[in-house]
Amino acid sequence: MKKNTPAERLVNGIFLENPTLVLTLGMCPTLAVTTSAINGLGMGLTTTAVLMFSNMIISLLRDFIPDRVRIPSYIVVIASLVTIVQFVLQAYVPALNDALGVYIPLIVVNCIILGRAESYAGKNGPISSFFDGLGMGLGFTLSLTILGALRELLGAGTFFNLKLLPEGIYTPITIFILAPGAFLVLSCMVAIQNKIKNHTPGEKAGEKTEDAEEEIPVVREGGEA
Repeated sequence: MKKNTPAERLVNGIFLENPTLVLTLGMCPTLAVTTSAINGLGMGLTTTAVLMFSNMIISLLRDFIPDRVRIPSYIVVIASLVTIVQFVLQAYVPALNDALGVYIPLIVVNCIILGRAESYAGKNGPISSFFDGLGMGLGFTLSLTILGALRELLGAGTFFNLKLLPEGIYTPITIFILAPGAFLVLSCMVAIQNKIKNHTPGEKAGEKTEDAEEEIPVVREGGEA
């Protein structure tokens, strides 16, 4: 797959460099707000919106921003977008805004957003930067939603606030909706991701690699190979 194409950026953000499971960035909101699937989804989509447009704007302005004020300029762009997103949530989804609380303003200092601005958007075009932000945001959203869904299901017996496990059949494990539960579920998710990533189908023990199959030239007498 060619680099910097929309498809490659999406695959990279969702799977190859998933910000939560591979790069382990943005752990503060990941562990704090994922007490339910809806909170994880809301936090992920909010961060995705900021990621997409901050990447695109910073890419458009990269030739005009002096190097010595690069980071402060990035933060101004990100903070402006976070403010807009927060106003939209307050107006249209006040319940989600109240549930996420202080973690919405803290998106400004989320290392995922500033990291992508510095490592990618500041060096690439606006279209590829936009899709890089979209891919990273979707990977972040997917991870937070799965983490929140597992914690909610195990800790409350619900899924997106819908009762799936009746109390007479299942006794909720309260620890999973507390702070220790976030570490437990996240560690299992990272372990599963590492197992899948390290698994290479088709390779068998003792099978020669392409490099190993290359013949090594033998030096004969007289210096000829």
